[in-house]
Amino acid sequence: MRGRLTSAVQMLLAAIAVVGVAWIVLHATGDDDGTTVRVAVGGPAAAAAGEGGSFEPRSPAPVELTPEDAFAVDWHKPPRAALVFNVGSGEVLYRRHPEQQLPIASLTKIMTALAVTAATKAGDAVRIPKGLRYEGSAVGLLPRGRRVRIEPLLGGLMIVSGNDAALALAAHVSGSENRFVALMNENARLWDLDCTTFSSPHGLSDGDRSCAVDLAVMTRMAMRDPRLSGVARLAQASYRFPIKGRKLYLSGHNPLIRAGYRGAIGLKTGYTDAAGRCFVGVARRGGRSFGVVLLDSPDPGKQAARLLDLAFAAG
Repeated sequence: MRGRLTSAVQMLLAAIAVVGVAWIVLHATGDDDGTTVRVAVGGPAAAAAGEGGSFEPRSPAPVELTPEDAFAVDWHKPPRAALVFNVGSGEVLYRRHPEQQLPIASLTKIMTALAVTAATKAGDAVRIPKGLRYEGSAVGLLPRGRRVRIEPLLGGLMIVSGNDAALALAAHVSGSENRFVALMNENARLWDLDCTTFSSPHGLSDGDRSCAVDLAVMTRMAMRDPRLSGVARLAQASYRFPIKGRKLYLSGHNPLIRAGYRGAIGLKTGYTDAAGRCFVGVARRGGRSFGVVLLDSPDPGKQAARLLDLAFAAG
């Protein structure tokens, strides 16, 4: 009798082990050398867990397109697309062409920053590539071939929109710009960002495209990340840095923060000829946070302030 029980127990344990192995999911991205391998282990709960669990597209910070807007706006010169949303809940208060795919210029760097903070930790050292070449806005003082702390590069990425910082961080995380762009696009797929695609880590390419609702998702994620939300609220910053004077000074472009808009805490500006003037702004008052996305706006600062005023009045 004891022998039969022992055999039954062994068969049961073997069956459990087989089921457990069946829940192991391997998913690889990058080149054929297996540069990046993600592994999710667990049962149904892990498979439905989103980041670190299922590899089916699922938004980690969904945005709810409600049937009706909370307020109306009479535009004189409207932006091409706009969205106002509750950063905490994801509820949309106002939308204009929310799912129209458009070039987004340096708003691309929101995804760049999310990919970087997910792969690094505060205090990491980054070697600036010796062959670093860039165009457009830049920190401009990155010492090629030297190792620097990652915090000044994140500041250079988010405060002054440094394309040189974006390229240095991409090389640090993935080894090359192409691999990093593949990571950005994989994140967009996994996060169910249907109208988002990237071809650079900096946004100068017309292939960097998204829509207002996808940018709201990325904004919600960025504001949850202490490393990003902490730097995004800064009008100016200084960092210890291996250059003459040993200090790197950065001044930001956020029109809400520069104008002293009450409660402004982020996030990112962008401009190219194809994209026009783009802006994602966030403000917090009395425990409520609202975000605004503007794509191809004639005046991002004034339009963002107007939309946020309406959001705080309605919300």
